[in-house]
Amino acid sequence: MGIRSIRNSSLRRGASACLAALFSIAGARTATAAQQPDGASAGFEKIHLTAGRSTVLATDFDVLRIAVTNPAVADATVVQPREILIDGKTPGTISLIIWGSARRGQYDLVIEPGVTTLQQQLQGLFPGENIQVGISDEAIVLSGSVSSNQVMLRAGEIATASSSKLKVINLLQLPGGSESQQVLLQVRFAEVNRRAIKELGASWFTSPTGVNNTIGRLTTQQFAAPGFDKLQYTKDSGSFGSDVKSASGEFTFSDFLNLFLFSEKLDLGAMIRALQSKGYLQSLAEPNLIAYNGQSASFLAGGEFPVPVVQGLSNSVSILFKEFGIKLNFTPTIAGDTIRLKVRPEVSSLDFANGITLAGFRIPSLITRRADTDVELRDGQSFAIAGLLNNLSQDDTAAVPILSSLPIIGPLFKSKAERAERTELMVLITPRLVRPLNPDEVPPLPNQMKKFLPAIDGIGQELSGNGGPIDAPAKKPNPTGRVR
Repeated sequence: MGIRSIRNSSLRRGASACLAALFSIAGARTATAAQQPDGASAGFEKIHLTAGRSTVLATDFDVLRIAVTNPAVADATVVQPREILIDGKTPGTISLIIWGSARRGQYDLVIEPGVTTLQQQLQGLFPGENIQVGISDEAIVLSGSVSSNQVMLRAGEIATASSSKLKVINLLQLPGGSESQQVLLQVRFAEVNRRAIKELGASWFTSPTGVNNTIGRLTTQQFAAPGFDKLQYTKDSGSFGSDVKSASGEFTFSDFLNLFLFSEKLDLGAMIRALQSKGYLQSLAEPNLIAYNGQSASFLAGGEFPVPVVQGLSNSVSILFKEFGIKLNFTPTIAGDTIRLKVRPEVSSLDFANGITLAGFRIPSLITRRADTDVELRDGQSFAIAGLLNNLSQDDTAAVPILSSLPIIGPLFKSKAERAERTELMVLITPRLVRPLNPDEVPPLPNQMKKFLPAIDGIGQELSGNGGPIDAPAKKPNPTGRVR
């Protein structure tokens, strides 16, 4: 009995030692596994697949169950006991785990982006160019390098035309291209307005007392003529054709025109309109705008005028403001040392003569001259938009029938007004590539050496009465040293 107990205890101690050794080995393995980095999965076999393509994975055991970590990247389906169909969907890397009756396997599915239709098209149009196309949910990104500005701009245009919803980001590089991504636009507006007016006409009239008992006036009504007011007269008798005994009255003038003649002896007068005027107007604006590559910038030198807008069934009136003046919108695209500009200059002014009156509001119309164009320039080059002309010619004539047809004196009974106006707009634009300045490159600001305010003890000393800082009389010295 004692021997058995010894043997049993020895066996128990041996079994305990074996279990302890097994636990220590398992713990060491667990610790080793915990110390392994996340990249330990690199030991699994990788299966490379292009998005939109499929492949078949063959195994050497019957598959009972499979799992993928993200079905949105790739999906797997068991089609045969030892075959799995893998479909690549979007770029990414996921894990595929396969279980059999007594075995288990794991793979890394690497889904690479496929060649898009746009990239195939660009490779066909520009062979030999390194153009890469990346497409996300909101943008198309062009990257790589090209050999010329023309290829870069054309590739951006093709990418823009391929989708109306996605924004195109052109990151194509040019050999020796500028690192600046900002454009300074120097713009000069010049408007020349020439105006010429000629007016000629005459009005004939008598005095308010008349000539030989007769009051008269002769005018074409094209220009202002005098009128008569407070006419009074007395006759020798009430019979027809009797002489006027006394008469009185007053002239009323709305315009003396520029020549006024009246003979008190003959009681006859004339008002002559003979004018010739010329006008010349030149308005300038010189804005400087900075815009980022591919972004728009705008400029307005003018104002806004209110326009009432009737809304809804309740006929409520709201105010909408419309812009007028000198406006400029431009969008630069930098392609190496070349700048492509989309510019839209506009000059507008208020025209009350052709406006309308709505619900008591006087709404003017707009006289507008506008240009919209694309140009391509190098840094510092200039281009001009001219020829935006507005010509106006108007001739008005008036004449007194019969009298105006008489020889020699006929022109005295005619009047005319001629008006000619010509407005020309010119826009001169110069783009420049700019970059921010470092702190040590900033030039000093201009300063004034003369002091702005004179050095005085108190402001009140400049006031009448020689006041102090609080407008009080100045202190008088006290020889005794006592404070007064």
